[in-house]
Amino acid sequence: MPVTDTPTMDGQVLLAHIFDRPRTWVMAHPEAKLSSEQYQDLQAALDRLETNEPLPYVLGHWEFFGLEFIVTPSTLIPRPETELLVEHGLEWLRENPTRQFAADVGTGAGAIAIAMATHISYLRVLASDILLAALQVTTKNIYRHGLYTRVFAVQADLIPVTSRPFDLICANLPYIPTETLQNLDVYLREPETALDGGPDGLDLISRLLDELVKDPSKISSNGLLLIEIDATQGVSVQKLVSQILPKAKSQVFRDLTGRDRLVAIQIIND
Repeated sequence: MPVTDTPTMDGQVLLAHIFDRPRTWVMAHPEAKLSSEQYQDLQAALDRLETNEPLPYVLGHWEFFGLEFIVTPSTLIPRPETELLVEHGLEWLRENPTRQFAADVGTGAGAIAIAMATHISYLRVLASDILLAALQVTTKNIYRHGLYTRVFAVQADLIPVTSRPFDLICANLPYIPTETLQNLDVYLREPETALDGGPDGLDLISRLLDELVKDPSKISSNGLLLIEIDATQGVSVQKLVSQILPKAKSQVFRDLTGRDRLVAIQIIND
């Protein structure tokens, strides 16, 4: 397999896929042998990995927040650091049980929307993306998890249009600065439109905040906006918030590696 930070785990995940068994089964059965058909499947997968194709795309699925999601080259691969956003969203929703309407902006495979709706039984979520190819994957995941009556995939450039305000808006938008992205391993391996945030990485985040100024009715008073950010953007995003939404209160949270990863913005509408 190509160089990876977790070669043993990745190998186990690949073998679990080939055997159609849990990874724990692979770990418990080191003596297991591949059939000729399974060997051919393994070799085909390794050939794809050798071309630098990400393992999740080779498998066609990936785990996030304890759930399995279909992923394709049309969607960003869900990452563990995004679980911080989900955790904060769930905590806020449980503390505010009357808040029952959320948006997942730039949803990709639908991981955030589906994870939240799975854990909050009354929550309804609009999962929006500008790309139809991504929304096709979102829809498959919605049905895969049986959430088609509460999670809806909609095409929109940022916040979808609705007849009522959202109580919670979650956004994992492209936030990597263009020049930085071109020097990362992820460049050209995952959809550039889901990664490139413009010269300073803040183009889409700034546009999202501007939308709430132009149409304050998109979010409830005292609603919550959660935005995933690059580790270098905590101060910059808070400055943007103070400039664009001066009445809002923002706080930066760090991920498990101690890096800035999430900005929580409490919206105050007149």
